[in-house]
Amino acid sequence: MTEYPDPLFGPRNESAPASPLAERMRPRDLSEVVGQAHVLGPGRALHRVIERGIPVSMIFWGPPGSGKTTLARLMAQQTDALFVEYSAVLSGVKQIREVIERAKMVRAQSGRRTILFIDEIHRFNKAQQDAFLPHVENGQIVLIGATTENPSFEVIPALISRCRTFVLRELTADDLRMLVERALVDEDRGLGRDVAEMDPAALDFLVNASAGDARIALGTLELAARLAREDGVPVRIALAHITEAIQARPVAYDKSGEHHFNMISAFQKSIRGSDPDAALYWMERMLVGGEDPLYIARRLVRIASEDVGLADPQALPVVIAARQAFAMLGSPEGELALAEAVIYLATAPKSNSVETAMKRARGRAEETGHLGVPLHIRNAVSTIGRQEGYGCGYIYDHDVPGSYAGQEFLPEELAGETYYLPKQLGFEREIVRRMEWFRKRKREQQSEVNDRRMEVNDWQKKVDHSDQ
Repeated sequence: MTEYPDPLFGPRNESAPASPLAERMRPRDLSEVVGQAHVLGPGRALHRVIERGIPVSMIFWGPPGSGKTTLARLMAQQTDALFVEYSAVLSGVKQIREVIERAKMVRAQSGRRTILFIDEIHRFNKAQQDAFLPHVENGQIVLIGATTENPSFEVIPALISRCRTFVLRELTADDLRMLVERALVDEDRGLGRDVAEMDPAALDFLVNASAGDARIALGTLELAARLAREDGVPVRIALAHITEAIQARPVAYDKSGEHHFNMISAFQKSIRGSDPDAALYWMERMLVGGEDPLYIARRLVRIASEDVGLADPQALPVVIAARQAFAMLGSPEGELALAEAVIYLATAPKSNSVETAMKRARGRAEETGHLGVPLHIRNAVSTIGRQEGYGCGYIYDHDVPGSYAGQEFLPEELAGETYYLPKQLGFEREIVRRMEWFRKRKREQQSEVNDRRMEVNDWQKKVDHSDQ
């Protein structure tokens, strides 16, 4: 826990030389904040809340290094409140209760409120989050939570309803460039006294490699400056210093959170949109991030049925074969089979008619589940069933020319309804041709169908008369 007894964070010196560069360059007021214009622009709600020091409980959702902690501290700076900072990784219910009890005491004695900042609030479980509810509700504390995960999934609805959620975005390349250039010239908090200049190529590489994360950009810059200082004076940061300082940036990915769902969505939409290059890229992003290749294989099975379907009946066998190949070979050799399946699906004709047909049929099944099976297609295996007319009037299709008798198989109340609507794409063009033939034959044989229906009705009347 870090506690700041006054709005200026008490005795801690934010610009102390021993502090990391990212900490020293943290904005001191709203005018120094870079990016997030969509929520911090003039007249925007968050700008007004911070500028006026309005004590509002809120949740900041955004990627690392986008300014969540900075905004929480600026909020505290504008408010005559006790500011307490917690990390959900290190804290539990006991510490939360202690803070809340202290907040009650401070408010009773001085009237001051307590701003409780919880970093990584998504790491608190439901019970821990529940502990905040009554105290946020009655105003004992002002809660500011920061999370890199979608609050809709990770924060309980009751807490979200009591907080205003602000979505922060990755800093743009221009935002990061401004921050780095500011740190290079600032002589009090930055590197202005030590660094003479920075090669343009080094600056460009740093901005691109930082991927919207201000903390990474400034941390890498600081280390690069130290490496450059060892190479002589005046200090000139070259591309080699940046590449040595940044090393390999970890791929932004988690196997169960926001990145996972966003990337698998991008993956499937790329295949659906017939873009094999994008599909391969997103698959590799997931694999490099540590995703289970068999999860990707399972998703490909779904895509083969959902997005390709009968436009290319070979899609599903290709994907099943790729999954079996991966199970046989493992990584990395088996990943080539997955790539082959991805390219096949992305370049195949697309049709979702199977899925939509299933949804239509299921909807009607839920609405009409009380309807009985027509007598002529019931299973006539028992004496009682045959006496009731089971199977009466049924024609064995193979005994008819063309192996199609044009019978009705839906309940009478649903007769003629259509659920499967094939598209004029790929193999489904052939299916359309076949179905047109079926419909034509059915119309031609409609009189025979009516005769069989009359036969069934006569049978039913005889059965009913014998019962009397």
